[in-house]
Amino acid sequence: MPVLVLTARDAWTDRVDGLNAGADDYLGKPFQNAEVVARLRALTRRSAGRSSSVMRRGDIVLDPEAGTVQRGDDAVELTARELKVLAYLMHRAGRVVSQGELIDHVYSLDETRESNTIEVYVARLRKKLGKDAIRTIRGLGYKFA
Repeated sequence: MPVLVLTARDAWTDRVDGLNAGADDYLGKPFQNAEVVARLRALTRRSAGRSSSVMRRGDIVLDPEAGTVQRGDDAVELTARELKVLAYLMHRAGRVVSQGELIDHVYSLDETRESNTIEVYVARLRKKLGKDAIRTIRGLGYKFA
């Protein structure tokens, strides 16, 4: 699990101590939210063994920064939520992801969540990317092929 330290302690000795204690990155106040998000994305990429945010699985290519998806040579139009579901599943390719985990990732805490929305998004993704792109593991969740 990557660790990003966010702190008011910004002396160089504090940064060195934090990194030597096991942090993967260290950010002192004041900071901009966009920088925190960019550092978290970089940490996630590095922890997954990728240097680029572009994810490739078979003939499906997702660029989360550009918000684009391609299947082979064809561009695939996705809604923002479909893109979030796909990115989460691709990031965890080969692992089973529960509906609850997807709901927690796709929706903010203050948004209304319908019980079958994840099923709807997965069905739409299958229609757009191919029925074999996402497998349902009965009783457990979904798995990106």
